Amino acid sequence: MILAFFMFKYLLQLIYPNNCICCYQHLVATENYVCTACLLELPLTNFHNLPGNNLEKVFWGRSVIEKAIALLYYKKGGKTAKLLRALKYHNNPEIALFLGKYYGTFLKEFIVKNGIEAVVAIPLHKNKLRMRGYNQSEMLCNGIAETLGIGNLSTQIIRTKFTETQTKKSRLERSENVNKVFEITNTAIFENKHILLIDDVITTGATIESCANELTQIANCKVSIGALAFAYNGV
Repeated sequence: MILAFFMFKYLLQLIYPNNCICCYQHLVATENYVCTACLLELPLTNFHNLPGNNLEKVFWGRSVIEKAIALLYYKKGGKTAKLLRALKYHNNPEIALFLGKYYGTFLKEFIVKNGIEAVVAIPLHKNKLRMRGYNQSEMLCNGIAETLGIGNLSTQIIRTKFTETQTKKSRLERSENVNKVFEITNTAIFENKHILLIDDVITTGATIESCANELTQIANCKVSIGALAFAYNGV
């Protein structure tokens, strides 16, 4: 009965997209995608105000990055998980754009304080992009860049290899799976810039680390990392 109830709610969300993607309740005229009650209940990390936070510690000794931040904690079955599923698999890039704009409202002071000039999305391989229809991380970047009035250099990085899913791999296997899979098409545009590299969710950090390592080889290119969500075991 419980499974049938949630399947019914899921079908309602597909048929009536004017429902909250977290609780499936009907949205009022002033709400978009997520109701006000669910927005207030999202598990915010506040990492943009916490130097040396738990996400930064993930990359200590692994990659030369300036800062690492995430908007939300991820927990299986929680509200963040529902947001991620919606922006990746419901064929609605507008959800990712909305969440990018929402994320951007938290980052104004962080962007100015750290001198970040542009955002860059972790790219999808062309085959996966063809299957999904859009890159959710790039749509997040579009929303952040629009909100903050900064550059978006996402088109300057490509993914050269179609890698296997990371979901069931160990940290070492994830790292090996994404080693040397990114290519910078125009390195000059990144010189002397501090960029914020964006992904939708970080678990072990292997994918975004691989991309960051390519960027930090460019002359005086500084990289900070930003994710919509962080799957932290301490939550």
